[in-house]
Amino acid sequence: MKAPEATRRKLLDAAFAEFFKHGFQGGSLNQIVDAAGATKGALFHHFTGKQDLGYAVVDELIGPLLMQRWLNPLQGSLDPIAVVKRAFREHVKEDLESGAWVHGCPLNNLAQEMSPLDEGFRKRIDKHYAAWRKGIAAAIAAGIRARKVKKDASPGNVAALVVASQMGIWGTGKSSRSKELMLQATEGLCEYLDELKP
Repeated sequence: MKAPEATRRKLLDAAFAEFFKHGFQGGSLNQIVDAAGATKGALFHHFTGKQDLGYAVVDELIGPLLMQRWLNPLQGSLDPIAVVKRAFREHVKEDLESGAWVHGCPLNNLAQEMSPLDEGFRKRIDKHYAAWRKGIAAAIAAGIRARKVKKDASPGNVAALVVASQMGIWGTGKSSRSKELMLQATEGLCEYLDELKP
């Protein structure tokens, strides 16, 4: 990676961490520049401002993270129920162990904070959620064809509920500061998914 690209990536990583901990509006460009070991000049060379930086975090970091965590494991699987359950249990466990759970979900945090305030954020965030629902719906439909999901399940409804559940589980953890409640909500979703088996 060439030096300018490496600097840009450091700025994006630092911005992701800053916005995740403090929100977009509360995030400090000075803290981002310091954490990246860069200068304000470098930041404004790569991004027109804080908004542009925020958009890049959504599209270049959070979007790919969503794919890696939630959609890539479904590729080629004929048992989407098992894959989704495993993903929820693994990611909740990882986030509880790392301490990230107290900050919620990066995408949901920005959705709650910025969607009412900034149409650019709202459209970007909605695009990622729509792709997530589409991917889960396609996996559920494939599961129905493979007779791993009961035939009267509605792929669109299941996908909408799974994505909303992820938002709610991580949001519950952030607001309640209760690991037990986060685990309980995860198991509640897994019990629902088990009911979709034929």
